[in-house]
This record gives sequence, C-alpha cells and structure tokens, in this order.
Amino acid sequence: MIEIKILSEPLLVDACSKKVQDPAAGGINIFVGTVRNQTKGKAVLRLEFEAYESMAISEMNKIANTMQEKWDCFHICIHHRVGVLNIQDIAVVIAVSCAHRKASFEACQYAIDTLKQTVPIWKKEIFEDGEEWVSAHP
Repeated sequence: MIEIKILSEPLLVDACSKKVQDPAAGGINIFVGTVRNQTKGKAVLRLEFEAYESMAISEMNKIANTMQEKWDCFHICIHHRVGVLNIQDIAVVIAVSCAHRKASFEACQYAIDTLKQTVPIWKKEIFEDGEEWVSAHP
C-alpha cells in the first residue's frame, strides 16, 4: 500500500503510523518534519509552503515505488503540508514498514532526502524583517 497526499490541514502522525502497520513488519520508521523557530540564527515567525500538486504527487509516487523496489517495503505513507505553518507545526510525515529495521531506516531517509531534492514543493520563511524563498535541498 502506498498513500501519497498533499494537504492543507494539519498532518496526523498517528494516522500515518496506522497506515503502515503490518504483521510481517519487523521495522516501522516514521520521520516527522516540523517548523523550527530559527534558521541560521535568525528568528522564524512562520513558513509558507506551495506545491505544483500534480507533479509533486507524481514525484512522491516515484520515490515510494523506488522504496518498494530497493527495500521491499510493505507500506509507505507520505503526507506533505501546504499553506501557512506556524512554529512546531508538522510539515511532512513519512512512514514506512519493512521486514527489517535497517531497511525501514534506509528507506525513510531516502524518502525525505529525495523529496527535498526532486519534489516541486517550495518553502518561504517569514522573519520579523522580511521573507525569503529557500532551497528545499538538505
């Protein structure tokens, strides 16, 4: 099972976790990306995410398909938020289940790293003295 969503409402970690449950899974890995209150020593007030949704969904599906092929994942759930996010809001949840823990860790890391490099979702940081579109790359 693969579930890919881009949502404007708050992301639910528990819902993503439940989507990847499997009796054969020896490892379930969940990455939760949150909005932090600073970047490079500068206070962040909030973030704004925009996406080219159809292309983003397509690219996220490619990531999930690669995860299944390379790590033999049972289930994959990738949810990304768009819109205005405040400090500590959840921007992305990636959940994956595999037969073994090492595969689940590797697949999850691959997912977030590749998502930041290839998926057309853009982030604007809002500061007290201005705003800036930033590269999503790690």
